[in-house]
Amino acid sequence: MKVVEALMAVAAADTELLQSMDAKGDRFSISRDVDFLLLAPDQSRAELVAGFINDHQYGRACVQQNDGNFSIIVVVHMPVTQNEILSVSGFMVCLSHLYDLEYDGWGCEIQQEAQAAGKKM
Repeated sequence: MKVVEALMAVAAADTELLQSMDAKGDRFSISRDVDFLLLAPDQSRAELVAGFINDHQYGRACVQQNDGNFSIIVVVHMPVTQNEILSVSGFMVCLSHLYDLEYDGWGCEIQQEAQAAGKKM
């Protein structure tokens, strides 16, 4: 899949996820940890990309192994307004294409006003 096609597909999937979160009462402007998942063909590629992400402070990246498969979890503390999450998600698509990885999307906990009000800043 070409980069532009991948960006368009991911933007559509991300928008559907945001609509689902909106229906559950999420307040997108509340910052939270967002996990982005990149799948790597081997350990060396996973470590290379995680190092690149950490060195340039694009997020906090760590390599995980499960049954011989390697993945990179990138955590970014951010709000998930549409323009912000689609931009970061699009960046992950671009990284995936540059390093021959598979981008498997993002996830986070739903944040509501009541939750935010109970947290100390």
